[in-house]
Amino acid sequence: MSLVYEPSEDSYLLQEVLMNHLKKRSKKIKIIEIGTGSGIQLETLKKMGFKNLSGVDKNEDAINLCKQKGFEVIWSNLFSNIKEKFDLIIFNPPYLPADKREDTESAIATSGGKNGSELINKFLVEAKTHLEIKGKIILLVSNLTKGIDWERYTKRLLVEKKLFFEKLEVWELKL
Repeated sequence: MSLVYEPSEDSYLLQEVLMNHLKKRSKKIKIIEIGTGSGIQLETLKKMGFKNLSGVDKNEDAINLCKQKGFEVIWSNLFSNIKEKFDLIIFNPPYLPADKREDTESAIATSGGKNGSELINKFLVEAKTHLEIKGKIILLVSNLTKGIDWERYTKRLLVEKKLFFEKLEVWELKL
């Protein structure tokens, strides 16, 4: 049985950032969300008037849920099935360091590898070939995530939020 990642504090923080930072952007920009999960960010962007939205996930239940909501979402492990470029790439990745006590099913949604950054670093390598020249990435991470390789990008911290055991950070990245 597969689970769809339910929106949580990280999802709502990212949603808030999208609403605040994309208000004045052209509604025609091409946007993709990597690891779309429940589709909360796509729903937010649609309500804001953005039309050119797509998403990917490797969870068939998440894909089916988003399709039921009317979104174009396909199966892809990061960019493995994506050919085109985007003006905006959104990613709320699994970012916590691996925990051996966690079962495999839930670890897929929360663990980014041994240090929490392995999946993020793979994303950062792949994303550069799918980002338009003036495109941006909005990426959520945690202060618990160690070893993120930012060197390819110019980064700007958009917001941070202290939670019980971690601090969430949302970054805007450009080539």
